[in-house]
Amino acid sequence: MAGVNKVILIGNLGADPEMRQTQSGPVCNLRVATTERWTDRDGQKQERTEWHSVTVWGRQAENCQRYLSKGRPVYIEGRLQSRTYTDQEGKERRVWDIRAQVVQFLSGGEGGSTGGSSTGGGTGGAAAAAAAAGATRVAGERRRRRLGQPGRRRRPAERWRGRRGRLGQPGRWRL
Repeated sequence: MAGVNKVILIGNLGADPEMRQTQSGPVCNLRVATTERWTDRDGQKQERTEWHSVTVWGRQAENCQRYLSKGRPVYIEGRLQSRTYTDQEGKERRVWDIRAQVVQFLSGGEGGSTGGSSTGGGTGGAAAAAAAAGATRVAGERRRRRLGQPGRRRRPAERWRGRRGRLGQPGRWRL
């Protein structure tokens, strides 16, 4: 049976990103806080904050170092990874990190600037990318109209017969 190892976080950075260089490329460590709020049976509001260690590699790490700061909201998609180490007392410890595959900067926070994204091969920025593509398409149509160039002509579906003739013989495009 195949397993699924996927983590999705939306939270705030608890500290500025820590960047370092390794032999395999740049790596950036983030501390992300996610807060859960609820009301208990007595009507008292409760709150619990969880802290997550996130590791970002490559070009994403450079972008995180450049654009993120403490308090900024961030969306992270990745996988859970455990590692073991020996502490100062000689005990073997195990910690769990999130290896980020998609990091998207959300607007708001202390910076107050608009959000950007740093996606590394994932589909986390699909909605933003689709919106940007739609905006580009509309801008292209406006530009063609302004310059007097014809737009893309589309044939109505009911008049379309295909590239070949009725008997499958090669022919011209027909209407």
